[in-house]
Amino acid sequence: MPLPLALDPQIGPALLAASPPKAPGGTAGTPDKLRAQAQGFEAMFLNSMFQNMFTDTNGDGPLGGGPGVGIWRSFLTDQYAKSFAKAGGVGLACHVYRSLLAQQEAKPI
Repeated sequence: MPLPLALDPQIGPALLAASPPKAPGGTAGTPDKLRAQAQGFEAMFLNSMFQNMFTDTNGDGPLGGGPGVGIWRSFLTDQYAKSFAKAGGVGLACHVYRSLLAQQEAKPI
């Protein structure tokens, strides 16, 4: 059974790298901005997942214990999420990118 487009490692990142179609009226959209927004949304979603993953560690793990462990752990999960999203993530960015393109094309001029 083939993978869905967003989960296929060959197609998902390729969609984000591909040039979008021209917006109505002949003007080009802002594909870089849309890609950044889609990846940012996926990073935010992944950050929320990673924070939940560390909720019961209470001082265990790579950061040890101490009063600042919560702050440093939030920085760590934020960087994990950004790295995952930039590397292709879980496929959410592709769907968000498609949705943003569709909304941009549907806007009246």
